[in-house]
Amino acid sequence: MSDSSATYTYPYQNPDLPLETRVNDLVSRFTLEEKINLMCQYQDEISRLSVKPYKHGTEAAHGVAWLGEATTFPQPIGLASTWDKELLKRVGEVIGKEARGFYKRNPAINGLTLWAPTVDLERDPRWGRTEEGYGEDPHLTGRLAAELVKGIQGDHPFYLQAVASLKHFIGNNNELDRGACSVSIDPRNMYEYYLKAFEIPFIEGGAQSMMTSYNAVNGVPANLNPDIIGVVKQRWGMNGFVVSDAGDVLGTVNDHHYYDHYKEAVAHTIKSGIDSITDDHDISKQAIREALEEGLLTENDLDTALRNTFRVRFRLGEFDPDDRNPYAAIPESIILSPEHAEVSYEAAKKNIVLLKNNGILPLSANKLKKTAVIGPLADIVYRDWYSGSLPYAVTIKTAISEKLRDRHLVFRDGSDVVRLKNAAGQYVRLDEEGRLKADAEAADQAVKLAVSDWGWGSHTLRVLESGKYVTSDDKHLRGTADDIWGWFTKEVILMDKDAEAGTVKLNTWNGHAVRLDTDGSGLLAETEASGFEHADTFIGEVIVDGLQEAVEAAKAAEAAIVVVGNHPLINGKETIDRPDLTLPEAQERLIREVYNVNPNTIVVIVGSYPFAINWVDEHIPAVLFTSHAGQELGNAVADVLFGDYNPAGRLNFTWYRSSEQLPDMMDYDIIKGKRTYQYFDGDVLYPFGHGLSYASFVYSNLRFSQDRVAVSGTVTIRVDVTNSSDLPGEEVVQLYVRACASRVKRPLRQLAGFERVAIESGETKTVSFELKASELAIWDVTRERYALESGDYEIMVGSSSRDIRLNSLLYVDGETIPPRNLLEMTKAINYDDYEGVVIGECREGGSSASFTRPGSWISFHDAELGGGVSCFEVRAASTQGGTIEIRLGAPDGHLVSECSIPATGGEQSWQTHTSSVVGASGRQDVYLVFSSPMNVSRFRFIR
Repeated sequence: MSDSSATYTYPYQNPDLPLETRVNDLVSRFTLEEKINLMCQYQDEISRLSVKPYKHGTEAAHGVAWLGEATTFPQPIGLASTWDKELLKRVGEVIGKEARGFYKRNPAINGLTLWAPTVDLERDPRWGRTEEGYGEDPHLTGRLAAELVKGIQGDHPFYLQAVASLKHFIGNNNELDRGACSVSIDPRNMYEYYLKAFEIPFIEGGAQSMMTSYNAVNGVPANLNPDIIGVVKQRWGMNGFVVSDAGDVLGTVNDHHYYDHYKEAVAHTIKSGIDSITDDHDISKQAIREALEEGLLTENDLDTALRNTFRVRFRLGEFDPDDRNPYAAIPESIILSPEHAEVSYEAAKKNIVLLKNNGILPLSANKLKKTAVIGPLADIVYRDWYSGSLPYAVTIKTAISEKLRDRHLVFRDGSDVVRLKNAAGQYVRLDEEGRLKADAEAADQAVKLAVSDWGWGSHTLRVLESGKYVTSDDKHLRGTADDIWGWFTKEVILMDKDAEAGTVKLNTWNGHAVRLDTDGSGLLAETEASGFEHADTFIGEVIVDGLQEAVEAAKAAEAAIVVVGNHPLINGKETIDRPDLTLPEAQERLIREVYNVNPNTIVVIVGSYPFAINWVDEHIPAVLFTSHAGQELGNAVADVLFGDYNPAGRLNFTWYRSSEQLPDMMDYDIIKGKRTYQYFDGDVLYPFGHGLSYASFVYSNLRFSQDRVAVSGTVTIRVDVTNSSDLPGEEVVQLYVRACASRVKRPLRQLAGFERVAIESGETKTVSFELKASELAIWDVTRERYALESGDYEIMVGSSSRDIRLNSLLYVDGETIPPRNLLEMTKAINYDDYEGVVIGECREGGSSASFTRPGSWISFHDAELGGGVSCFEVRAASTQGGTIEIRLGAPDGHLVSECSIPATGGEQSWQTHTSSVVGASGRQDVYLVFSSPMNVSRFRFIR
């Protein structure tokens, strides 16, 4: 309620005034220097105006991170594997409430603008940050992200519980050279795929913030992307703020080399719609001052940005009495509440995907007299870079032991235990400071090291006696690390083994050779020498053969549960893409050897991404997948293994059989590259949407509210699903669509709806979907707008993208895309097909098609040339010159013109050139074929 008797010094302090009035009033009162000091992540205190210090950016991908113990949830890949919209909203609510609790603890540091969720589409599962995203499909990603956003931000019409910052806009799905690379995305891929995932959480979720990515898109660094203003702020109506990623604005100079000076970078970044800079504050602020002095920026540019950041701060309730803001009363004690732990437990169970089951699961605890739990991930819970500090952690081994009660359980992690000695026969020991030294004469003085092999040469060494890990301080090797965690994973030891000789050479995490110091004892990381050729040779004495121990345990057990997977910070993480899709060879060998002695082997994969596990799928009777699911990982897995929870998770990725089925990592064209379940037509290991249950379900009675729908219409699709088993369970009912005919290549199938439904034994439930006809539209490059094509669309309902149970046709009254009019100036990037082309920037405005090699081409299909054309006109830039051949029907089709392009003086030195055209008329597929590398921005034909 308003207090009519209250008096306010300034209008912005009056909560009864309109929001924009208050925002404008406050920003107008800042001095220019104050405005500059408010433009970065840590916003200054302005005590004269009662503006408190504030920090943008609290990590919260799957729980509040880095601020102390907080409730943790499965990694985002696991949250997406639940396919449960209602759960995602409750997870968001927990994150938002705990963010309020931390804010109550320290409001100057623990901000309420959270950097989550990650909405990047994951068209390539080799991406190092795959665990952070929601998968390969824009509909699934967008819908789940929207629900998480709703939960974080709350449901009050004005006040925000916290703010969700969607990241990273846009086309961010590789780590190699991420700060300097440019990804090539044509208009159809951009509008039909990459933008769709962001559009849904903005339009439906109401997200109030967004972070840009490190990469460039079509030659333009993401912090300068015109779609920030043109699409996100204007078309989608986002009225919150946009933040740059850490170091990215200065990276416009340092990494992209797009500008020569920081003043240019900050000026154009702010004018492109970035409202808050996450970068070195002193350098950024000085660059802003210089930009203002030189007229690159105006004070109004700062005002625009600050209105966006403070509009959000007002809605967080910072400037209002607490009794008006329902979220202000959330206490610090909300952190780690028992109710939050229950949501974590539910999410951990629901994130589990049963990949295969030949009837061996669920296990019966009462019938098992001896069980072997085996593997490097069985008795530990790892956290990734964006995990919070776990309040507790239940391992899979511990949880299974509790299920078995007093029945016998044998655990073996499969790791070898070794002693190392130098060429002189002296053993490696730990000195009093934890340093590794090779000066022990007796074997009993040697340090015993448990070796974990993570594949591709990466290992970790754990001191058996203390449990601590060997790490590097870039000078010595020390056995002092409590866990494997850090921006640089310094606990990784690279090994070059000679199994026949029993010797090994060591490198540190960053490739520095490990050698003995001058007195021959201390193990040093030689910062000036990289590679195994510079490393000293050590003899490895195996004290415990981990594989043999595991095999013996499995042989004596009735069931063997092998727990494998990845460490979230090794061989695939932020800054490092995965080398392959397979499990580490040592883990594959462990599974095979255990299975050879015990056919009742169950494999549990704890992973951050999809794996190519062909042998496992062929031989092992039951396989489970879970993400690194946080504090309740063990309880959740044990519940599924022993039937206390019936799994219903579904894959949010295609699991390929091999990385050879994937195009180059930097190929962002999912259409031509046949990426994701939408376009991939080969054999897969497990399809998108796959997941099994202990129950079985029958689909029937697919029907539509109408069998013909108009462009602006909506059709209700219903299907009956019956639980035909003796067990209650959940089914994830999935709706896919396919255009039966189209002007262009369309998806083989495309997710249009999904519902996770609990169904009792023998019960039938009707599942309904609302399908808007507009969701079937494509981006028409011929007219640069969305178009809904007339015709039949196949509506498919099933349990996965390749397990379709029912289908029927729906007719859409749309339009027929007319023939192209190439007499109009046509953008080169609006091609229908291409070869040897990447999209780059045209500094005159827009984008250009860059032809990378002789014989590259672009095509424009179904063009109406009428009675004939006589001239070809093109805007091109070239460093070396060349020719453009205009051909009809094919790249080697009928030649109608050859346009000579001289060297123009550079890739951005644009000139217009023409050539005569002979014999081109009627409806044609037109090809532009290039003799040498050059850039083309637009062209047209003239009669």
